[in-house]
Amino acid sequence: RLNCRICLWRQNPDQALGCILSIFSSCCHRRVLDYCSRHKARCGTRPLIDKVIIVGAGPVGLVTAMLLAERQIPVDILEADGGINEDLRASTFHPPTLDMLAPFGVTGQLIEQGLICPTWQIRMHPSGKRAVFDLSLIAGETNYPYRLQCEQANLGRILTDRLMNNELVNIHFKNRVVDLRQGPEIVTVNAVGEEGDLTTFEGRFVIGADGAGSFVRQAVNLDFYGLTYPETTVLASTEFPFEQHIEGLSNVSYCWSPNGNFALLRLPDFWRCSLYYDPSLTFEQAIAPDHIQLQLNEIFDNPDLYEIIDSRPYQVHQRIVDDFRVGRVLLVGDAAHVWSPAGGMGLNGGIHDAFNLVENLVGIWHGADLALLDRYTRQRRPVVQSAILQQANQNRQRMIQKDPEARASSLQRMREIASTPELAREYLLKSSMIYGLRRAATIA
Repeated sequence: RLNCRICLWRQNPDQALGCILSIFSSCCHRRVLDYCSRHKARCGTRPLIDKVIIVGAGPVGLVTAMLLAERQIPVDILEADGGINEDLRASTFHPPTLDMLAPFGVTGQLIEQGLICPTWQIRMHPSGKRAVFDLSLIAGETNYPYRLQCEQANLGRILTDRLMNNELVNIHFKNRVVDLRQGPEIVTVNAVGEEGDLTTFEGRFVIGADGAGSFVRQAVNLDFYGLTYPETTVLASTEFPFEQHIEGLSNVSYCWSPNGNFALLRLPDFWRCSLYYDPSLTFEQAIAPDHIQLQLNEIFDNPDLYEIIDSRPYQVHQRIVDDFRVGRVLLVGDAAHVWSPAGGMGLNGGIHDAFNLVENLVGIWHGADLALLDRYTRQRRPVVQSAILQQANQNRQRMIQKDPEARASSLQRMREIASTPELAREYLLKSSMIYGLRRAATIA
């Protein structure tokens, strides 16, 4: 309608002006501005900077975009890849994350595509002695007292479909960011397209959601302090039904074995097996198909070859930046922090970043002082440092323990906690990330 009235301007300016004012009174002011931005060639206006630029279209970047658009803040998303990453990555959604996503209709869609896991366990293999944690103990603290196992790519597809139909959001795939500069009011980003063409984007803020190798983080000269653990893990996925062959197995199970340790995480159609190999092996030996078959047969002796859907090695890092914000540039998710996947807190922590950041950013968008954004770091960084990084490291340290007596002692302690409702409830509030969120909310 606005475009038609602008064309009418040449014929009857008074009539066109009245129509345009009518549109302004009936439409959201920002939505009209966004319309003009996307039709600037017809309108004869300069490109608008009244938007947020998000670098990275992973699940954390997409959640951030959804939240901003819900607050009527326009967004440009720049993604180097040609679409949503379909690799098998994170798969665990913790209760508070499901609570957060529920008002937007996302949780229901994830549940339809995922597998509900009411318990998780720490297990001695092959004896079967185990500590089982029942998440129904925190039913009074969440609407979703369970873990949900669902592929990260499913969340990406759900959010992309939603955002593609939102006038406030533009997703630019195959746009690799190569330069970032910020001034007092504007952040300028240059991105290289598929054909090598350079496009300039401008916005009031830039949010780096571009992962552990974040270009945005490097562009603002933030060090990524921490360490890389010496071991390499092989993630192998198979349709073999472990639940039919290992008695009492939870859908999420962290296991000690005579030769090391492994984790089994069940999804609707397959199991993901995290295999921790002997550090005396070379990298090439560890990822060889024959060795993966050997490790899977140590879990269950399968007379047939395991059919491997997917396998890939990865190293575990524990790193965090000093500040989640530099001027008008902010970091979320793996761009700001990474840790051991033990406990399934990586994706969840990034989503929690997104909710906190947007809540603080909205006030500034509507006129509050820019210093309000410092609260984002104040609230999130201590929680990431103490409640998540330390917890993830403790999970890792417990599972890489090789000494039989130390393992037995650790398992006995976990069994005592799991069998004592009050202790189990307190432990689950921490391991499910509820405690950390509550702590952040108390920080001014």
